[in-house]
Amino acid sequence: MTKKLYEIAHCRAGDKGDTLILSLFPYDERDFSLLCEKVTAEKVKHHMQGIVRGEVIRYLLPNVAALQFVCREALLGGVTTSLALDTHGKSLSYALLEMEIDT
Repeated sequence: MTKKLYEIAHCRAGDKGDTLILSLFPYDERDFSLLCEKVTAEKVKHHMQGIVRGEVIRYLLPNVAALQFVCREALLGGVTTSLALDTHGKSLSYALLEMEIDT
């Protein structure tokens, strides 16, 4: 069975220059191990292709049951330099939550 991430987790996002930071938190801490197994840096990079042009680094935050993804070259040069409307990372957290995983 597949689920979209928004069914089991929520996401917070931030941006620093051209770097997007996404933090993924399961609604139920028992799903943390599932997220660790299924939501890899490579899968996030593939899911966000066309948005994230640089590397994706995943950090595990087990004390708060979260995954953090640092996505380089993701904001069209950065919020203050981009001509795109709304390149802030906050809107891109919803893009990550559309990712499907096998459960």
